[in-house]
Amino acid sequence: MKLIAPLVLTAALAGGCATTAAPAPLPAIADAVAPVPGIVSAGRLQPGDIARVREAGIRHVIDLTPDAETPDFDEAAAVRAAGLGYSNLPLRGPMDLTRENALAFDALVRGAPRPVLVHCASGNRVGAMAALRAVWVEGKPVEEAIAIGKAWGLRGLEAEVRRRIESGTPQSET
Repeated sequence: MKLIAPLVLTAALAGGCATTAAPAPLPAIADAVAPVPGIVSAGRLQPGDIARVREAGIRHVIDLTPDAETPDFDEAAAVRAAGLGYSNLPLRGPMDLTRENALAFDALVRGAPRPVLVHCASGNRVGAMAALRAVWVEGKPVEEAIAIGKAWGLRGLEAEVRRRIESGTPQSET
């Protein structure tokens, strides 16, 4: 009987940790996938998606698109007005697949309250950054990193991600 209380307390405390986050329900938005517990990767958010994101229990949105991609939609304002956290790491395309941005991506993902939504226009840039993070931050082998990237949405940028990894491209270039 004396062991039950500490076990219950330990389980309750563990349940509140970001590292033990339960899978986030997938909001009905473009290209949504749940690559790991507590994280949803997706494509572009539309104004009508914000309520669905909130209803799915998402607490924070990480946007990997530059504002110029959606000139008629102030995503940051809409997300914050819905009571959610918002971060932006604007990646224009292959030229922004750098170690510096992979480290910034890692910091945003690690620091965001769960569940978190990470998105770009299609999920492709999200997957690219997840793959680069897996190699450059977590030390994963290339094929495992590519598989991680694909789970997060990597498609059309796979060849460029492989090139960056194989060349050891350090930081901003091109």
